Amino acid sequence: MFNYPKWKIALISIIAGVGVFFCIPNFLPKSTQEKLPQWWQPMTLGLDLQGGSQLLLQVDLNQVVTDQLNASLEAARAALREKGIRYTGLAVQDDALTVTIVKSEQLARAKELLRKVDKGNVDVTEDGNVLTLRYTDLALSRMKSNAVDQSIEIVRRRIDQLGTKEPSIMRQGSDRIQVQLPGVEDPNEVKKLLGKTAKMSFHFVDDTTTIADARRGKISPESKVAQGAEDASDAYYVIERKPIVGGEHLADAHADFSEGMPVVAFRFNSFGSKRFGTATRNGIGRRLAIVLDGKVITAPEVKSAITGGSGIISGNFTVQSASDLALMLRSGALPAPLDVVEERIVGPGLGTDSIEAGKKSCIIGMALVLIFVVATYGLFGLFADVALILNLVILCGAMSALGATLTLPGIAGIALTLGMAVDANVLIYERMREEQSFGKSVLNTIEGGFENASSAIFDSNLTSFFAGAILIWLGNGPVRGFGVTTCLGLVTSVFTAVYVTKVLILAWVKLCKPKKINV
Repeated sequence: MFNYPKWKIALISIIAGVGVFFCIPNFLPKSTQEKLPQWWQPMTLGLDLQGGSQLLLQVDLNQVVTDQLNASLEAARAALREKGIRYTGLAVQDDALTVTIVKSEQLARAKELLRKVDKGNVDVTEDGNVLTLRYTDLALSRMKSNAVDQSIEIVRRRIDQLGTKEPSIMRQGSDRIQVQLPGVEDPNEVKKLLGKTAKMSFHFVDDTTTIADARRGKISPESKVAQGAEDASDAYYVIERKPIVGGEHLADAHADFSEGMPVVAFRFNSFGSKRFGTATRNGIGRRLAIVLDGKVITAPEVKSAITGGSGIISGNFTVQSASDLALMLRSGALPAPLDVVEERIVGPGLGTDSIEAGKKSCIIGMALVLIFVVATYGLFGLFADVALILNLVILCGAMSALGATLTLPGIAGIALTLGMAVDANVLIYERMREEQSFGKSVLNTIEGGFENASSAIFDSNLTSFFAGAILIWLGNGPVRGFGVTTCLGLVTSVFTAVYVTKVLILAWVKLCKPKKINV
């Protein structure tokens, strides 16, 4: 007998109700939408529909290699000095680290030490007394790929903290990042934030060496010259090469005020707090330079030990610049500079035309399907039409609830889904006709139609779902948008065509008690 448990009817009703609930914001005025809670928002329109900005950023991978070699240089200097190996000309040039060993008998030992600088990732070659360290091709490839991946993550963090809704950030090629910002008509603020690497470190100032001495080459190997920022008190500083603590140990940063002036308040994690406290305790009376992107912002004198793990960065900040710096420090430093190689501003006119064209295509396509189904299957076609309309509503509700972005290809996916959604009902109804031709009763005909057609319905939709999932996995941008709407549409169409239609037919049978069905 055709028996449908009440708990299934309740579950189907709840799912349908939730879909309708999350679809409602899409039909409300824009002024009302802005007042809705964050979890109950309409579908987000993509760049091609809403308009906005698109940036193409290029990661300076050469700088990544240079920075890594500079880090290796410091490690090599420390290792050679520790073992008492005399050397000259330790420098980074042409993507390699070179050093001349003074005593030939120490050459083999020095070569072994250089190999240990980054074991397994470097090759060390010998030309007379000159040793050259280069990263292997595999190590370079891995280093550059990691730099791009890290840049994408940090770009995402910075843009998210700006409050930009549904940005699209994806890798393009080997060293480029595409950033799409729907609704952002002026990307200058974003470019300003993405244009700084925000590498911060704290160094003691070398008070024993003057700038004049440093320019004449009278400078300790442990020190270096750093340029002051535009608003710094000095144009140049001589600072210790080795930082006492780096920006990677920052736990938080935010804009604040001190004596009525904007500042950036920061707080270290436990490791950074310990190192900072020890350094300031031992360095009372010395100047501490705060270096951002290679430039000294400020270099105040340490008057007492800073053991709380927090402090402030002062300078000629405005409220906006202090907020921007705090945002960059919170999101982390970029591994390399980003250059804007292409910038596009997409006006909303194209999006409006696309939306209207998409609406018309969906309405016309849906109307033709509704008419065809009713003309072919009569009352049962009407049940299928109700399920089809509910399918569209639940699909919109699902995309709104999941925060999916609707693009122009996404609209095409919805239109395609509407055409495919009724296929399940066609299979069920045609199977019912076969069952009825065998002389079965009404209930057995309906039961046989649903049970015998279900396997074909699930199999066909499952294969289509896999195809859509591959588009989501391997595709990006418009291709992914098409895959998302297609997969969601397949799920909602199976739900409405099989389960909702079944409930409607059950209600009709229970109410009218027909002796025969005309399907």
